[in-house]
Amino acid sequence: MGCGTKVENGEPYIQDTGTNERYTQPDFAADTAKKYIYLSFDDGPQPGTLETYAICRDNGIKATYFMIGLHTMSRKDGRDIVAKIKNGYPQFLLANHSFYHANGHYIDFYQHPDRSLLDFLRTQDTLKASYKIIRLPGNNAWLLKDTIHTSGLVRRVCKLLDSTGYNVIGWDTEWTFNHKTAIPVQSAEQMASQIIGLLEKNETFTKNHLVLLTHDRIFHRQQDLDSLNKMIGILKQQPNFIFETIDHYPGLKQ
Repeated sequence: MGCGTKVENGEPYIQDTGTNERYTQPDFAADTAKKYIYLSFDDGPQPGTLETYAICRDNGIKATYFMIGLHTMSRKDGRDIVAKIKNGYPQFLLANHSFYHANGHYIDFYQHPDRSLLDFLRTQDTLKASYKIIRLPGNNAWLLKDTIHTSGLVRRVCKLLDSTGYNVIGWDTEWTFNHKTAIPVQSAEQMASQIIGLLEKNETFTKNHLVLLTHDRIFHRQQDLDSLNKMIGILKQQPNFIFETIDHYPGLKQ
């Protein structure tokens, strides 16, 4: 089914290597002379959410936060953090990353698509997110207006999400981290070089558009936060590079 796995917290982390049910190139509304970076943070609110927010704010760049409903409810300051991100639009975008993050049991989660749909709908209601944009927990899948690119495992839930007007956003590259220590693997220079190379070689899901997946919690230490700041600085120096929020990604259902 075009799907590989690695292990995260004792459970398989589904990696979508891609099978197309249908695919048409989305229309480009953006300036084709520019290259767009969609910096995204997963799993908040967590330690690191407000720190990354401050770094992006101070650098004047845009970012998207895919947040988990349970974290919003379980943290004392969860609702305040969500409100801060939501009220920070258009510099910041709040988006849906499920309620329970599948409790780490990804295969079981996607094998019950009706139950999965209810999980996402509950999250949308909890976050009061303004846009119907989702990132699947543990799975790199894409669902846009005229594009479905998924593994067989998640196709049924993506069809349900499609029928209710949702977009699903995957990623082109990830700032990986040690899952025991939550310490980033790549240096700032390595991550920036990887992004620049993918954009220059047109090795992204959509030409001139790159989605970077990161996680709030890997930037809770100052030295790692400094790495994020440094990577942003390197990319800002590149001609025609623009940071944008996911709601401006080409081909989304409006």
